[in-house]
Amino acid sequence: MHDIDLILTLTGGLTAALILGYITQRMGLSPIAGYLLAGTVLGPHTPGYVANREIAEQLAEVGVILLMFGVGLQFHFEELLAVRRVAIPGAIVQSVAATVLTTLLAHAIGSTWEAGIVLGLALSVASTVVLIRVLADNGALHTRAGHTAVGWLVVEDLFTVIILVVMPAIFGPEPRSGLAVALGVTALKVTALVALTALVGMRVIPWLLDRIAATRSRELFTLAVLVIALGIAVGSAEVFGVSMALGAFLAGLVVGRSEFSLRAASDALPMRDAFAVLFFVSVGMLFEPASLLRGPSVILGALAIVMVGKPLAAFLVMAILRVPRTVALPVGVALSQVGEFSFILAALGRDLGVITADVMNLVVVVAIVSIVLNPIVYKAIRPFEAWRAERAVARGIAAAPPPESDDSSAADGGRGPSHRAVIVGYGPSGRTVTRLLRENDVEPSVIELNVETVRALKDDGIHAVYGDASRRETLEASGLARAGTIVLSAAGLEQGPEIIRLARAINPRVVVLARAAYLRDSHALRSAGANAVFSGEAEVAMALTEAVLRRLGATSEQVDRERARARAELMG
Repeated sequence: MHDIDLILTLTGGLTAALILGYITQRMGLSPIAGYLLAGTVLGPHTPGYVANREIAEQLAEVGVILLMFGVGLQFHFEELLAVRRVAIPGAIVQSVAATVLTTLLAHAIGSTWEAGIVLGLALSVASTVVLIRVLADNGALHTRAGHTAVGWLVVEDLFTVIILVVMPAIFGPEPRSGLAVALGVTALKVTALVALTALVGMRVIPWLLDRIAATRSRELFTLAVLVIALGIAVGSAEVFGVSMALGAFLAGLVVGRSEFSLRAASDALPMRDAFAVLFFVSVGMLFEPASLLRGPSVILGALAIVMVGKPLAAFLVMAILRVPRTVALPVGVALSQVGEFSFILAALGRDLGVITADVMNLVVVVAIVSIVLNPIVYKAIRPFEAWRAERAVARGIAAAPPPESDDSSAADGGRGPSHRAVIVGYGPSGRTVTRLLRENDVEPSVIELNVETVRALKDDGIHAVYGDASRRETLEASGLARAGTIVLSAAGLEQGPEIIRLARAINPRVVVLARAAYLRDSHALRSAGANAVFSGEAEVAMALTEAVLRRLGATSEQVDRERARARAELMG
């Protein structure tokens, strides 16, 4: 019976998430809202099928581990250092302000101070998934405002990781008289874990991934990354007695600092997305719709803290630091929501007995509403700025500078797309194409699945990416969005049509030149969007025809005419 419950819960959860996630996506909202609603539909507080919450929560544990691994994998200190003057004080002040306001609200309605603090911490941290999605959808991810918001969120994420480690020591079963001892022991355990991960992990994990990558097996590489994430997470809990979330975060940091980070993100993290969906579904199962009628004022108060209080705190900090309004407004609005870390913090607080089911329900309600409203509010920024500019012009005041664009040509030394090309595969053909491009002042970027080749190319000053070109992340890392041409030089690429479709989605104007091992493969490549396809069979046939004609004394015009006819017949 338990096996049937597992299958039904897994199938029902993913199916409901797919349907409601698709609906919310089509409505222009974040699919996370759909996943939470899917959990509500499958939960015990709504009619119809009720999924097994215990099984859903167990699956969600895997989702939490993989979410934290992904955060560590994509944690870049460089991003934080670039905007540290604004992001560090801003994130700290905003988190403290949201926590204080929420604690006062919780105390006013009769909750304990401890419950208020945990709730405040949960509502103080924004969702990485929602923020990146909103910025990308509005073309602001690579602007100054986007970089500031991402750096701000990095500080929040790091702060939250620390809170996850400290909470069991503060709110755990140990008596308060031993709090200092508990914190000291926790600090020693965490220090030992970090030291072991840094000293051993930085050597062993890259060595292991290097050996696995040499097999050229995608399945083994994906399995290796999952084993590293889950193994370090479980080991952290069993050996060091700290949270699995911290262990997963450290595992992500180690892999993220290696040359395998991009491939780990593109190959293994789709598994993270599936389990993350189940995490949101399990949280949605806790939502009790009837609670909306019992305490609407509390919900509105908490929502006001997230969508008004947090942005105002951000605006205040950035005003003091003299950050332009064109940056401060998008950053503040982008952070006015809560998401995955909020649920992780609230769930830990519930497990420690600090918050009740009603408080957990409040977090879910605020998350759903803020996730739904945040993209809508962000889209209103541009019309609002245009209205302000019109008012300024009408009053004879100079208009504000135009919003930043996602154009990075200046940062690239003025090179236009025609002087950049992406080469997929570095075999004999790819090597020749790369050399000829460099000799003709075209900057190549090579995508290759042989890690030794990638290292050699980097040593030679050529931009190279280790990863699978059929993954969107790999193509984006190669700089395809700013390239004028992409060349599929590897023979027999099974994912050739998919690579072309992804390339077109990233850069619709890019010229696609593809190589086909056989003539029968040419149609699929052209249908996917290739501008030109070159087949080894066709080129050999034309070379043989040319050799025969020249031996018979044909003129250059006759040879060219026959080559053109042969190409038309063979390549269509």
